[in-house]
Amino acid sequence: MNRMNLALLTDFYELTMANGYFKHGLKDKLACFDMFFRRIPDDGGFAIMAGIEQLIEYLKNLKFDDSDIRYLRSKNIFSEEFLDYLKNFKFSCDVWAIPEGTPIFPNEPIVTVIGPVIEAQFIETMVLLTINHQSLIATKANRVVRAAQGRDVMEFGSRRAQGYDGAIYGARAAYIGGCVGTACTISDKEFGVPATGTMAHSWVQMFTNELEAFRVYAETYPDNCTLLVDTYNTLKSGVPNAIKVFNEVIVPKGFRPKGIRIDSGDIAYLSKEARRMLDESGFHDCKIVASNALDETIIRDLLIEGAQVDIFGVGERLITSRSEPVFGGVYKLVAVKEDGRIIPKIKLSDNVGKITNPGYKQVWRLFDKETGKAIADLITLNEEIIDESKPYELFDPDHTWKRKIVTNFTAKKLQVQIFDKGNCIYKSPEIDEIRSYCQEQTDTLWDEVKRFENPHRYYVDLSLPLWELRERLLKEHSKG
Repeated sequence: MNRMNLALLTDFYELTMANGYFKHGLKDKLACFDMFFRRIPDDGGFAIMAGIEQLIEYLKNLKFDDSDIRYLRSKNIFSEEFLDYLKNFKFSCDVWAIPEGTPIFPNEPIVTVIGPVIEAQFIETMVLLTINHQSLIATKANRVVRAAQGRDVMEFGSRRAQGYDGAIYGARAAYIGGCVGTACTISDKEFGVPATGTMAHSWVQMFTNELEAFRVYAETYPDNCTLLVDTYNTLKSGVPNAIKVFNEVIVPKGFRPKGIRIDSGDIAYLSKEARRMLDESGFHDCKIVASNALDETIIRDLLIEGAQVDIFGVGERLITSRSEPVFGGVYKLVAVKEDGRIIPKIKLSDNVGKITNPGYKQVWRLFDKETGKAIADLITLNEEIIDESKPYELFDPDHTWKRKIVTNFTAKKLQVQIFDKGNCIYKSPEIDEIRSYCQEQTDTLWDEVKRFENPHRYYVDLSLPLWELRERLLKEHSKG
């Protein structure tokens, strides 16, 4: 998409640190940063990775224009030498990331950046902004779609999104998470997310009566006719008038009605009655669409109550992830390179959940060869190799007595390289391919992990060498 220059969409301290690194001769020192998250939204069993395509777009176009330099000069804290450096800035880092659509779990590196510290540090804000937002919405969409139990879910939230980028990229993320389409037209144009829609209540109100409104719409779109039936009275006028128009306009033209939509009231009761009325009139194939402040919990309850809904339109509670609107990904320094050696770094905290895993690492997913199901994820030091021909002992890094020896497994590296010395070497898959991949990968998780309430904990373990490194650094720094 055509966008304004986003170079200065960054926290100001990224610039003050960059100026300091430059002044003290550290601009070319190599640093390694990991992005990871600590907690799954809605206390779910897993999250969905999304946003890589937009991160690539940002990094490929990262440059400082004349207006950026003038603005920074006006702050009167940056040296001219540093501003000259920014004028000629060219991104040159290596970047790895877990592909979009992959189920992801807390504390594992989902993006890794290695390069000159000024560059690797500077992009922190946009790495987090891009991945946090789309991963949040893709995760929420995935929950909603699973609650619908095979029924289609449409993303209807554009008008309630947190700004236009929230609507545009949120629709993309929702599609990755499993929605079948969106109401957001520009997301179809830019990303190929199917956009659909029919009418608002205002259409019905514009005409003398509901029957006339339905008739005009049916004459306009006889081969794609879905009528909104709750403007006045769903069961006494809306559904009867829809059936009348289907018989008088749609069927004589050789078409079948696509559906009716209910946007208010007791959807469970109304949908059951509407289904009965449609079936009695011979329109067994007419689908019932439901909308109105839905989410996974409401959808689950509606289906338990026997609601006869074929398609759900989910808006504000999806596009804003209203139940938990923050993903919480962080971006931490984990290593530097000195004299050709990787020097691991660790961050300590009185809050043990904020202690980081040090070093240049990679993430593996272990799959059972017989079932194809994911067993656990494993974080190792980068140079480690997992020999699939031998048993491998997994252990909980916090409760080390919890151990499991796995055999007959395959081990897959999750991260792929997307930039090599600043050059993009990764081609983003088509959006439909990402969506299908997301479904396939979600299916590799056990149902217990996919539970909405108290899901089974999917383990993310550390290799023994990484665990020993972490323990050594903890002891060294705690003494200091």
